[in-house]
Amino acid sequence: MCHKSHQRTNNSLIYRLIIVQILVIIFLCINILLIGTFFKTESFHTSARYLLFAVMLLSDSFLLFVSDIMMVFASFQLTMQVFLCVIFSAVVLLYNMVTPITLTVMTLERYVAICMPLRHAELCSPRSTVHCILIIHGISSIPLNVFILYTATVSVLFFAVVAFIILFTYVRILLETRKLRQDRLSVRRAMHTVLLHGFQLLLCILAFTSPITESLVVLHTVWTREDIAFFNYFCFILVPRFLSPLIYGFRDQVLRSHMVKNFLFCSKNIKPLFKQ
Repeated sequence: MCHKSHQRTNNSLIYRLIIVQILVIIFLCINILLIGTFFKTESFHTSARYLLFAVMLLSDSFLLFVSDIMMVFASFQLTMQVFLCVIFSAVVLLYNMVTPITLTVMTLERYVAICMPLRHAELCSPRSTVHCILIIHGISSIPLNVFILYTATVSVLFFAVVAFIILFTYVRILLETRKLRQDRLSVRRAMHTVLLHGFQLLLCILAFTSPITESLVVLHTVWTREDIAFFNYFCFILVPRFLSPLIYGFRDQVLRSHMVKNFLFCSKNIKPLFKQ
């Protein structure tokens, strides 16, 4: 019985690893295509919306790659040099915070674009966006994320601030739709984007409560700690990063058209080596 149980556990581990590797590779490739499109399109370099999106994609890609390596090492109980473990842990802690904060800033950018269009160029200029990106990474580097992981009060406060920003933004955009008679399609898209951001942020923030939820679930379910840890990793670390290119990438017609033009039709721009 013990042998069969051990074999079943090993098979489950292998299936999980295969599924995660396939998904990580797929979404890393999608992120690379989107990031490449950003760098190849000069008009995106002066847009706050695309600058923030590129930063989020880079953050997601780093987190997917590093966390996947750490999961493989943990699954097979492999050892790692201390300095590598410190570096990997620092990267995960940093970029685990960058994504939710960047999403919050992107939501505010949509609010300014819809509700304050005359001041959008001033408030969301490339210079101010770069400063905002530096501030995001500065805040993410603060050990605040450690307190969020292990302190329920700080976690709830962080969630409350983000929820207030999302709710405020959504309500203001909703009220704006009643005033505008033109360009309602753009406003509706902004509303849908804010809602999707809210769902994505919820998943990101739930990752910070994993030590608390793991302890509670272990007491009330037959799941092992390994099962719960994998569930938290998949749902609250991987899934929010998988949503980024879908929510803010493929839904964007301009970005999608440039990606198709730059990569799928790139063969048309290749010149023959020899003239006939």
